[in-house]
Amino acid sequence: MRSQARSGSASSMPLSGKTAAGHGRHVPPDPSLADTLQAALATSRKAQEKDRTLLLGTLLAEVKNRRIELRRDLTEDEVIDVFRKAIKIRDDAAGQYEQGRRPELAEKERAEIKIIESFLPPPPAPEEIRAVVRQVVASGATDLGRVMGQVMPQFKGRVDGRVINRIVREELEAR
Repeated sequence: MRSQARSGSASSMPLSGKTAAGHGRHVPPDPSLADTLQAALATSRKAQEKDRTLLLGTLLAEVKNRRIELRRDLTEDEVIDVFRKAIKIRDDAAGQYEQGRRPELAEKERAEIKIIESFLPPPPAPEEIRAVVRQVVASGATDLGRVMGQVMPQFKGRVDGRVINRIVREELEAR
């Protein structure tokens, strides 16, 4: 495979996938999260949705910055990590806005969280998490760190670690 020729614009480079051998064309296997984000940004621009366009452009920039930082294409899990980080930042900001008696700004942050979450795979049901936690505890892990260490990789990128932590604590206290 040949590397893509630079066209002078970072936005013309694919975010993921491979190039067709000898053609310099992007051939995506399936639309990745980054590709889906890029398509949503284009749609948002056409619909002139200013707030959504700004948010999606910011997310896309964060994905591209992470790709540049790692000097390679991102895996889906790495893109999900970028999205989760963006959600955490907005969640923290919403909490601070509420403490500062600025509910309208907190609501704006929460609306952005919902938009970002719409790009993520659906989270597992709490019962599914609880079943895995019970399985790990039954196999002999009895302290929080060991249980979390075995459960987290199974749900990486699909659920917030705080949710898993809460379920693990509940299950360990029930024993």
